[in-house]
Amino acid sequence: MCGIAGVFDRSGRERASEEGLRRMLAMLRHRGPDEFGILLDREAGLGSARLSIIDIGGGSQPIANEDRTLWIVFNGEIFNYLELRAELEALGHRFRTATDTEVVLHLYQRYGSRCLARLNGQFAIAIWDTRKRKLFLGRDRLGVRPLFYTETPGKTLLFASEIKSLLSDRRVRAEIDSDVVRQIFLFWAPPAPHTAFRGVVELPPGHFLSADERGIRVERYWENRFPEEGGGAPAPRRFEEVVEEFRALLTDACRLRLRADVPVGAYLSGGLDSSAIAALVRRSSASRLSTFSISFSDERYDESAFQREMASHLGTEHHMIRATHEDIGRVFPEVVWHAEVPMMRTAPAPMFLLSKLVRDRGFKVVLTGEGADEFLAGYDIFKEAKVRRFWARQPHALRRATLLKRLYPDIGGLAQSHPELLAAFFGEGLDETESPWYSHAVRWRNNARTWRFLRGDGPAAEAPHFERLAAALPTNFGKWSPLARAQHLEIDIFLSHYLLSSQGDRMGMAHSIEGRFPFLDFRLTEFCNRLDPRLKLRVLAEKRLLKAAAEPWLPELIRGRVKRPYRAPVHRSFFHEGAPDYVRELLGPRALKDSALFRLAPVAQLVAKMSKGAPVGETDDMALAGILSTQLVHYLFVKNFRPAPPLRATEPVKVCRLNSRHSEDNP
Repeated sequence: MCGIAGVFDRSGRERASEEGLRRMLAMLRHRGPDEFGILLDREAGLGSARLSIIDIGGGSQPIANEDRTLWIVFNGEIFNYLELRAELEALGHRFRTATDTEVVLHLYQRYGSRCLARLNGQFAIAIWDTRKRKLFLGRDRLGVRPLFYTETPGKTLLFASEIKSLLSDRRVRAEIDSDVVRQIFLFWAPPAPHTAFRGVVELPPGHFLSADERGIRVERYWENRFPEEGGGAPAPRRFEEVVEEFRALLTDACRLRLRADVPVGAYLSGGLDSSAIAALVRRSSASRLSTFSISFSDERYDESAFQREMASHLGTEHHMIRATHEDIGRVFPEVVWHAEVPMMRTAPAPMFLLSKLVRDRGFKVVLTGEGADEFLAGYDIFKEAKVRRFWARQPHALRRATLLKRLYPDIGGLAQSHPELLAAFFGEGLDETESPWYSHAVRWRNNARTWRFLRGDGPAAEAPHFERLAAALPTNFGKWSPLARAQHLEIDIFLSHYLLSSQGDRMGMAHSIEGRFPFLDFRLTEFCNRLDPRLKLRVLAEKRLLKAAAEPWLPELIRGRVKRPYRAPVHRSFFHEGAPDYVRELLGPRALKDSALFRLAPVAQLVAKMSKGAPVGETDDMALAGILSTQLVHYLFVKNFRPAPPLRATEPVKVCRLNSRHSEDNP
């Protein structure tokens, strides 16, 4: 795992600057503190901040092919690199290192952009072709590893693993895009290619970029797909056969993700997904497994009893960190600094604390359970959509609406005493079952209530956001099953642009920790997408397939427990005795006027409500997290951004300078 950065003046007028690359890499030091590498070739330069995991002694970047016409810097892991290397060696390729990075380079040399389809991994790739004077960037299918870029008016393309690295270049100015902030308050994440900063874009998951003097081209090489409903489905198979194939794929996905030259641990939340992964890791390793988890001082969020039960069942060396309200409020500015985007939740903050615990215990790599809920229909939102479709067949039968209390027990009393209120909330748009957003309509409509805090147009301005979202849908989206459509939205927006980013890569790499996700092995995700929806969600029983597959590995307490989504406290983390000073400062009128993003009166009312300890609902919690994190983005990146000093001459930096026909290495 690494951080990568680079520059390419497409006009050919300006030489790449070593000092500029040193400054860009200095902003990525947390991602790769072990060593640094720079390639300089007239108008182009590549940089790498390396976290050494495979071929620790011999894998320094940048890496060249045999005739040194192609150079690569690489962030991520290719888990099937040994199999690919054997294939390439049989074709005559020769390797100087034992890294997966060099395998990617040779694969690109042979197949060009088509090499990406061969990679089983999580990656962001930059390759410089010295003969064609062409830059190639590629990103993994689901966007596990980040990659951003921008172009100056003078046709200089800059790219990096994090936006702060781009901002270290004096030609790039941080300016918050208020339209994207509105999208975040609605969808919880900025749909690619947008970022919170105007002019800075994300290379979308499953895409690659080619740049030369003629221009910049972005193309898709992979898309999340489901079969058309009733369109020639394969013959039914015995459930046991499907379970066995799923179990084999998941087992192999874990096996591949244990490839490392450093110790590998596992996160253990106490839920089904992470417990299944930890059990498989334990079965695959002869050494004792180390597991890591978060407990909360607030009992409403704490799952430590289940974590201890699973750790005891597996006999792991278990490490736990306790997150208090004070801890979350204290580290939130650091969380936003690393996430580089407004957030509607505080859940990344405990993950930030957890990754520090992992690093303090001497680990660089952990396996986690992300992705199971999205690809195996584990979330309540999938069940909610199913209930609403059932209810829509007889919209006046409120008894059908009471099924929702099985998902949300807290509304049980409301369902009995005031069924009309339940119907008003969940029943709006009930008959719009052909809408592409039917599954998420309730959530997004509720999120839109937070727009009252934003300056500018009101909820009527939702239409352009949905139009842009609709334009990005797969061409046959409307022919998929209702569950498939819901899954795609959750995968494409929430998983790729929030969970794997703000809550995943950024919080792990803040402390140089690489997360690996067996459920996101592309063989497994494509297998799950092809399944009959009933194998994932049967009536209102979620993840049927995973529960059957994991039965031999897990105790009944874990397999049979009611799913509990991972969350963290919000308002109590910022409004309590001894709360950090930045909260009231950034929510005060002077700071709000400075950012010019929020309406002063509604924010003041929200602050007053929380200061008094009045009851706070989920919408107010979301609004608080969104407003405060946006204010922090403005404070940290617009008003007070200071680039780190360039890498020092005393730091381990390998510099490769290319001339017209050869290179000269200057360590």
